[in-house]
Amino acid sequence: MSAEIGPSVVASEESAVSEVVASQVSVRDLKTHLSEWLARAQCGEVVEVTSHRKPIARITAVKPADSEISNPTQQAIDAGLISWNGKKPVMPPPVKLNDGGPLISDLVIEGRESTQ
Repeated sequence: MSAEIGPSVVASEESAVSEVVASQVSVRDLKTHLSEWLARAQCGEVVEVTSHRKPIARITAVKPADSEISNPTQQAIDAGLISWNGKKPVMPPPVKLNDGGPLISDLVIEGRESTQ
């Protein structure tokens, strides 16, 4: 015997879908204890939400592989945009900003003293 799950998906009653659902919760109870039910789903439990004793939704944990690459640097490495050999980066020598002329801070102080 088979049961329709979606518009094009059909599964037998003995399928793994019915075995996976470990808990059912009504919409009202879910609203009241949302954080508890989400914690259970996060631990791997599949939670089926019911309305008037009819299943309307399932809450499941997000796969770790989906949320693993959230670091932009890691995404750029994976895309081949940047690379890293595991060593400390070699930095060029610092650029000298003052070529021997007066410092800006000295000019500012001098300008303030001349306006007083």
